[in-house]
Amino acid sequence: MSKKLVAYFSASGRTAKTAQQLAAAASADLAEIVPAVPYTSADLNWQDKQSRSSVEMGDPASRPAIAAPADVAAYDVIYIGFPIWWYVAPTIINTYLESADFSGKRIILFATSGGSGFGKAVAGLQASAPGAVITEGKVNPSAKDLEALAAMD
Repeated sequence: MSKKLVAYFSASGRTAKTAQQLAAAASADLAEIVPAVPYTSADLNWQDKQSRSSVEMGDPASRPAIAAPADVAAYDVIYIGFPIWWYVAPTIINTYLESADFSGKRIILFATSGGSGFGKAVAGLQASAPGAVITEGKVNPSAKDLEALAAMD
């Protein structure tokens, strides 16, 4: 039986709720990906081209600092959740992946979104986790989807 972790970044609380539900369904540990500098509502204003999120997402090399590096050595399967920003994962997810060795791990993505899908999220994250197998899971997973995700390992 695989040891599982649900790691998530949540800007508004929506992804956090989904992560908690997935962790319960998968009997997995839960870890929040916390930015070193919390995002404010002004930072998250995607309509403002000068907002922090807009600037970060405009630069694929952007790596917002996280409060603590990933602690994944004990896990085989890591679910990573995030809100979709600009059709991909926020660059803080790259920071998280680059903070530890994910080689040999299975990473299953899940996300929340106001309307877009994963887009190029897997492609945008693969280089940050060399040696890991990244699988696209579900966007806005239903209870049934969470059960299916929990069974993936």
